[in-house]
Amino acid sequence: ALLLWAKGVRYLKFGLVGASGTLVNMLVLYLGQEFLFAVIGPPRDRLYASLALAIAVATVNNFTWNRLWTWADRVRAAAPGVAGKQRLLQQFGRYTLASWLGIALQYGLTLWLSHSLHYLLANVIAIVVASVSNFLANDRWTFKRHGE
Repeated sequence: ALLLWAKGVRYLKFGLVGASGTLVNMLVLYLGQEFLFAVIGPPRDRLYASLALAIAVATVNNFTWNRLWTWADRVRAAAPGVAGKQRLLQQFGRYTLASWLGIALQYGLTLWLSHSLHYLLANVIAIVVASVSNFLANDRWTFKRHGE
């Protein structure tokens, strides 16, 4: 029961970090779509660049907060004996790889749903769908306890 409660608290933290990442994602997507990439032809064409930038910035945001807060108890345990900068880069690489399925799912689903929904609403739906796979991959691989 205690283990299930702890997993629930971790998932709640992950969800709060994800919510902050969603805000970052949405802000960068909006700024990219409406201003930064406005020189790119039709809105549909610039959505590719805006969405890629939004996902990249949100991924760095989420990794940082998940490392510092959600899995703070596992940061050193994930790579014992590895120096700080090397551990950080190793975990970021794992985080990115673990999240690739969610990122691909979010990207493709947003583009597909944006045919019939506003691009911001399509993006939120895609983020929610991708979040479960991201949590499981990062909990079981990126920030797993040494020896698990």
